[in-house]
Amino acid sequence: MLRAFLARLGSLAAVMATVSFVTFGFVSLTPGDPAYTILREQRQSPPSEREVAAFRAEHGFDEPFVVRYLSWLGDAVRGDLGTSYYQSEPVTSLLVEHLPNTLELALAATAVALAVAVPLGVVSAVHRGTWIDRTGQIAALVGVSMPNFWLGYLLILVCSLRLGVTPVSGVGTLSHLVLPAITLGTGMAAIITRLVRTSMLEVLEAEYVTAARSKGVRERLVVYKHALRNALVPVVTIVGLQFGFVLNGAVVVEVVFQRPGLGTLLVDAIFARDYPIVQGVVLVTAFAFVVTNQLVDLAYVALDPRIERGSGGDHR
Repeated sequence: MLRAFLARLGSLAAVMATVSFVTFGFVSLTPGDPAYTILREQRQSPPSEREVAAFRAEHGFDEPFVVRYLSWLGDAVRGDLGTSYYQSEPVTSLLVEHLPNTLELALAATAVALAVAVPLGVVSAVHRGTWIDRTGQIAALVGVSMPNFWLGYLLILVCSLRLGVTPVSGVGTLSHLVLPAITLGTGMAAIITRLVRTSMLEVLEAEYVTAARSKGVRERLVVYKHALRNALVPVVTIVGLQFGFVLNGAVVVEVVFQRPGLGTLLVDAIFARDYPIVQGVVLVTAFAFVVTNQLVDLAYVALDPRIERGSGGDHR
């Protein structure tokens, strides 16, 4: 157990080190002079060469890449992600301020996706080949093909501007969360629906399900008690992976609905060339993605204790 834990911890550290290096490298290769851009935005006028040189020296832009990366990485390990060039605030404080809104949106989108996908996938599998099944598959295809930003603007047009039942933007109440959660959860729901249907079809043909039916067990109990539990095992992996993608997808949705989360923070930082914020947001989302995958592995045992865990954490 200890060996497996240390192996996972080492894997997590390796992934985060790679992400930090790649992010820092791409940010450093971005065309343009961040010192000039930031000073111009702050003062609303072109800065002098002396001011630009002083800013570059203050923030270490004149140091070699390796020196700057190792210095930033050492501070990041201690929880110091630097200071925003534009807002002059610690990046860690800005992330803590904006992260709850993004997590709220991601969790709400996941809840919407599961509430729609699991019943629809089960019903489609039980009624395989019928109009119900075909309708569910078409709905899943449309959901997975629809861009988030397009669906978001469509929902705003219909629900907010035409019907006036939901706010256009902002945070604070449940009504502010409904449209963003639906927008972000639709694609996830489509993917999970198709997986639940496929998994249920396989489980419904298993011998223990056939045996339960032969004993006269009611079909509802066969489906929801015997089949669904085992059919959800592969779904857990997809939900965990999709939650990581949902965090990334929140960038677009938060911009569409003007929610003050990590997405809007990242977009504003990119346009302002506020590199410490860009690096901090990417690092936090990558960490959340990796940790979610580890939690998914632990959830396997809870769903199916028969799954044996090897020393390397593989599932058999």
